[in-house]
Amino acid sequence: MSFLSLLIYVVAKALHSQYILSVSFARIVSIVFIYAGVLSSQAFFVQTIGQGIGIYSGLFEVSSISLFIDTVIFFIGALILVSWPSISKTQLLENNLISLPTPPKTDLQTIKLNNAGEYSLIVLFSAIGASLLVSSGDLISMYLSIELQSFGVYILSTIFRDSESSTFAGLKYFLLGGLSSCIILLGSVILYSYTGLTNFESIYSLVAISDGELVSHGLSLGFILIIVGFLFKIGAAPLHNWSPDVYEDTPTIVTIWLTIMPKISIIIFLLELFSQIDIIGNNVSMAEQIVFLDTIKENSSIFISFSEIKEIVSLTYNLIPEKIIGENTGYIVKNLLLISSLLSLIIGTIVGLAQTKLKRLLTYSTISHVGFILLALAINSEQSIDSLIFYIVQYTITNLNTFLIILGFGYLLKNIILIKNSGFLALGETGTERDIKEIDELKGQFFSNPLLSLSLTICLFSMAGVPPLMGFFGKQFVLYSAIQSGYYFMSIVGIIVSVISASYYLKIIKVLHSSKEETNSQNSGICDSFNNGYATKITNFHSFLISGLTLSILIFILKPSIFLNSTQLLSLSLFCY
Repeated sequence: MSFLSLLIYVVAKALHSQYILSVSFARIVSIVFIYAGVLSSQAFFVQTIGQGIGIYSGLFEVSSISLFIDTVIFFIGALILVSWPSISKTQLLENNLISLPTPPKTDLQTIKLNNAGEYSLIVLFSAIGASLLVSSGDLISMYLSIELQSFGVYILSTIFRDSESSTFAGLKYFLLGGLSSCIILLGSVILYSYTGLTNFESIYSLVAISDGELVSHGLSLGFILIIVGFLFKIGAAPLHNWSPDVYEDTPTIVTIWLTIMPKISIIIFLLELFSQIDIIGNNVSMAEQIVFLDTIKENSSIFISFSEIKEIVSLTYNLIPEKIIGENTGYIVKNLLLISSLLSLIIGTIVGLAQTKLKRLLTYSTISHVGFILLALAINSEQSIDSLIFYIVQYTITNLNTFLIILGFGYLLKNIILIKNSGFLALGETGTERDIKEIDELKGQFFSNPLLSLSLTICLFSMAGVPPLMGFFGKQFVLYSAIQSGYYFMSIVGIIVSVISASYYLKIIKVLHSSKEETNSQNSGICDSFNNGYATKITNFHSFLISGLTLSILIFILKPSIFLNSTQLLSLSLFCY
């Protein structure tokens, strides 16, 4: 469905009339996303799927979790697209900005409508790549999917070509993202060179029966490089340096997509990948150790103590594979994820305290959330997987609603038709004029927009982990699974950073509810903007969307079993140990 829609959209974009607004294409693509999401959700009723069905000769594997994430991707993509601000021809006519049947051709009075058409096309490409990545069952399909998604994101970062900051952010993202893609490709090449295989199931089988030290080292190196490349793309510490600059300099409508979609698809792919690596690696290692020790005991005429066995093992180190002693692929990858989780929690919290710019602060908040997600991924128990899926759901809802509210504040506070070069210029040519940059720009908004400010307050409290909101239970489940698995140090660090990070969320809330007297003079001309011409407003659907997401956070307080039972059943259906 998505591929067919993409082809139709490309043709329609090339043939559309000049009187059709580009925002109409965004609405059409959102309908396509909703229909594709419904089709993905209907596949849950197919009982033969189970833990996965290989399609296209094993290039892709459809499972319960891939269908669930596909549904989330398509529905979230539709919600983001319908929030795009619109400028209708009728409204432009009412303000004498254009005339029919032909628009003005002079250079002094030109109208540049928003880039909704191009945005929706690129989002469609990126969403297809994210959907394919989640279902990837082969090294080839994995790399092609991540590149399809990544190139869409690169273009989104520079979609507003007249903005110098947006262009710089996109160029930086492209160069560093290309480096991470090279690392992923190098890891894939190493896996293929040591195994001669590209299918993940075949590689897992080879890991289970392989006894060669060289093969073990090659597989470990390949998987580590792939995971490092993916950690870079989700902005996990210490590979996060690009994300604050990129998220800050790109328009908010683009930042929404950057902070949600790539992270969801990549984290779920890492979940499926690491679960298989950890299970095979640990089980094989333990089994081989048992066989090896039983052989020693059977060939011994007297009782041998455990210390003596350790001595024998150390003397015969060169005669057995290294993974028997504990240095297996799963063990190394687990430690890599734990280190990245620890650094993400600390850096995302400590550095975020010093931020005064809104989107930069939320970027470090996202890095901190990635730390919790990686902690649950590294534990890799039945309980941690359940908490991971729930954390992704609540993170998606809360983060989406937060950025939509910030986007709405930008429309309301900076909603001015600019006069440039004696002609009319629709606000948003560079994409950043509407953005809320500084936290102080939100000062006193509770008195002007109480409902919007209240929704943002609820979202920030949830991100801070204030009970009984969704964010609190998400962090609680992750930390509880860490304690149950013996990760006491990581649990203590998670609790400390949660308390500390609450301070910069409270800083935003304090500014929202501050006195209106000291409101930034930058917003003083809002009322006069309507005298200059038409200015875009927050759309009705945008308002309904914000209210719906806010109510979903509040409904969790009354009926938490709706989310908890769903995520638990999903984790049990796919990851049964």
